[in-house]
Amino acid sequence: MLFDVSMAITWLLFIAVFPISFFWFRRAWRIFIKKDYSEVALSRGVPPPRPERFALFAGATNLIGGLIMVYVVFSVVVLASPYSTWSAIAGSTIWMKLIFDFILSRHARLISKP
Repeated sequence: MLFDVSMAITWLLFIAVFPISFFWFRRAWRIFIKKDYSEVALSRGVPPPRPERFALFAGATNLIGGLIMVYVVFSVVVLASPYSTWSAIAGSTIWMKLIFDFILSRHARLISKP
């Protein structure tokens, strides 16, 4: 096995899946279990007024994203999924999570304007 730039980036993506999934599960835990809405629909670091309105969507986005990342780890380690498959799933999940969080924060900001 030749260690080159491609191999380094592959390992970097695979290792990054672990803290990303932990972070998303922790956010879902804070939203659903602890009822801490301080990280819901953030816009410039500030939650909107009445963030509990958007907590279900933010928590679901974090939970589903975390579950997909755990599936990626499982598919690589146990199912020996090919690189193109698991990297596509992981990359798409990361981008969709960012896009959904952005949409939710903009929507919450528009709704909360007087």
